[in-house]
Amino acid sequence: MGKIKNNKNRRKEPQDMVNDDIRFREVLVIGPDGEQLGVMMRREALEKAYEMELDLLCVAPQAKVPVCKILDYGRYRFEEQKKTREAKKNQHITEIKALRVSPVIDDHDFETKLNRAREWIADGQKVRIDMRFRGRMITRQEVGREVINEFTEQISDIAEVSKPANMEGNTLSVIYSPKKSSK
Repeated sequence: MGKIKNNKNRRKEPQDMVNDDIRFREVLVIGPDGEQLGVMMRREALEKAYEMELDLLCVAPQAKVPVCKILDYGRYRFEEQKKTREAKKNQHITEIKALRVSPVIDDHDFETKLNRAREWIADGQKVRIDMRFRGRMITRQEVGREVINEFTEQISDIAEVSKPANMEGNTLSVIYSPKKSSK
């Protein structure tokens, strides 16, 4: 196996400047315990890091005198990855489930859509109702609004309107979210 030739679509991770990748002449060096060792030439700083069997990491390349820290780079990367995994695990993604209804919906279809929306809201998800007006139906928007109002009335015991009904092109949309007291 050779090198991957087409890697345009791969996400580039930010590259840290470590050891020989640091190209600044002078750097402000911070020791492994957080103490300032002062401004020194790059070569001197690298030698000091190698003496301690640690790495030199550039932590502030934009500073007037770039700041580098002496540390164990492997441990540093591990800690950073651990933090990002923890943050990813703790974030909550709210998914909006969509239902499409018609202005001339039948009673049984209306009940089916209502029951499906109730299930999703009981699971703590938001529900968006899209009502698409096709052809001449666009001239009778009040019929569609009546259906939406009926839907809102039927589901009001467990959900509240988080985004009121509004027209976007030929679609009337409303978003419901679970009531806070139901959790």
